[in-house]
Amino acid sequence: MAKAKDRAARPAYRCTECGYSTAKWLGRCPECQSWGTVEEHGATPIRTTAAGPVSSPARPIRQVDGTSASFRRTGVAELDRVLGGGIVPGAVVLLAGEPGVGKSTLLLDVAAKAASADGPTLYVTGEESAGQVRLRADRIGALADHLYLAAETDLAAVLGHLDDVKPALLILDSVQTVSSAELDGAPGGMAQVREVAGALIRASKERNMATLLVGHVTKDGSIAGPRLLEHLVDIVLGFEGDRHARLRLVRGIKNRFGATDEVGCFELTDEGITGLPDPSGLFLTRRDEPVPGTCLTVTLEGRRPLVAEVQALTVATEIPTPRRTTSGLDSARMSMVMAIVQNHGGLDLGKRDIYTATVGGVKLTEPSADLAAAMALASAAADQPLPSNLVAIGELGLAGEVRRVTGIQRRLAEAQRLGFTHALVPPDPGKIPAGMRVKEVPDIGAALKTLPRRAAKPRREPAA
Repeated sequence: MAKAKDRAARPAYRCTECGYSTAKWLGRCPECQSWGTVEEHGATPIRTTAAGPVSSPARPIRQVDGTSASFRRTGVAELDRVLGGGIVPGAVVLLAGEPGVGKSTLLLDVAAKAASADGPTLYVTGEESAGQVRLRADRIGALADHLYLAAETDLAAVLGHLDDVKPALLILDSVQTVSSAELDGAPGGMAQVREVAGALIRASKERNMATLLVGHVTKDGSIAGPRLLEHLVDIVLGFEGDRHARLRLVRGIKNRFGATDEVGCFELTDEGITGLPDPSGLFLTRRDEPVPGTCLTVTLEGRRPLVAEVQALTVATEIPTPRRTTSGLDSARMSMVMAIVQNHGGLDLGKRDIYTATVGGVKLTEPSADLAAAMALASAAADQPLPSNLVAIGELGLAGEVRRVTGIQRRLAEAQRLGFTHALVPPDPGKIPAGMRVKEVPDIGAALKTLPRRAAKPRREPAA
């Protein structure tokens, strides 16, 4: 008996990130792999759970009715694309993004369309008053007869609204602002977020009600709160975008009902947020004549090919350490591309300031933009423009070779659809779309040879 009491009074340790519990202290949590997050929590009594009654008998999987879990359209096509076709009744979706990126605007539009199509929809705000949300709804035209609005920060009050309205869709903005009076701690803490999320998930499953939760992000871009929150929900979406640009991307991070390699594109304006089924026009600059230092490429965002423009500017400098400035491109990868162009392409960039950027606020992180960045640098250094109907696709290796990338046929088909007729690609690109002239370049030297030569100036005849 004494040994049993000693084990019951022994302190327990819990991870502050994911909630993992252990009987001894650990420097690194084995669940979420975070360092220094396991803290002493209190005694953990040892209990044994006995068998109890079941809620419903187990049945063969072929006899389970799957029609109740079919997709329902939200009315926003780009969001449905990321969700896998729509939102499943009873599913819980977590949408996370930086402040001011447009999360509340998007979900208010979804709430109005769902209320018009599927019946009662409840929008609960914990960050604004009901009047402030009404002003935004008037501005973006998100008004519906069956859209109910409530401003609450208490979990019990939110559950009471569910009993009164009986909605088919619940939107909570945001989960970090709601707390339970049964627990200690400030809203947004680990225990409060776990309790609020757990209560709403149980209510969603019991009522067959879809739920959309808004989540905050930390300064490094990860979702705030315990990592357990991401494990509990069915779908995790990331809302990305530069607040100084119009483009917004909704990217799937976790999806129990579909793929996670889909991306939805939106445009945020003063009148609201609208889906962009063909967003490539945002990433291109309209010009009458081509200019030096620009090259087009085709990047893949999920499964969607997008034509984007890479720009480069080189300026002679006398300072010992030339400037290297990058916007929209990975700085480490651009440093590698500059070294490859200088060493294997024969360009002297040592005494020049170099500025590289993308158009429209798009961020190019995949390696397929390496060749376009190299061609833009060479075009800027030679002060010679590339043809306006040319795209460059390929990854550069440190030996100067041009490597293949995934989805080359889809990229070429998108370029051909938008009117581009010439392309620089790695060797063996596969099937080429009709009307597309493709130049296979095995290395960066062969690619730079395609750069148009500067026309020679006419020689002046001596005066008579």
